[in-house]
Amino acid sequence: MPGTVLVVDDDPVFRSLARRTLVGDGLVVVGEADSVAAATAAAQSLRPDAVLIDVGLPDGDGVTLARKLTALPWRPRIVLTSTDPDAATPEAVRRSGAIAFVPKADLPTASLERLLAPS
Repeated sequence: MPGTVLVVDDDPVFRSLARRTLVGDGLVVVGEADSVAAATAAAQSLRPDAVLIDVGLPDGDGVTLARKLTALPWRPRIVLTSTDPDAATPEAVRRSGAIAFVPKADLPTASLERLLAPS
């Protein structure tokens, strides 16, 4: 069964691109959110297996959101992303509970199915 993913980014063009990439990798995008608040509500209602989160969001940061979402009872897998390849240090990724940070430029060639699919 394919893994379900929530895409969190304030740029609708990027969300659309991410959706196409994830679906092409065999994953099911169950929802999109453009802010920390919307992502928190969507995660609670949709219970995705994984969440792709932009580090920079209009109402907070993706690293803090990742920490909050990885504490949910079903522990979704989190991958952080940003246009800035230095937006999240390895230590920040580890502390957030995310499994990886992938710069947006690398998403098309990243093994998203391996990173985001349920284990």
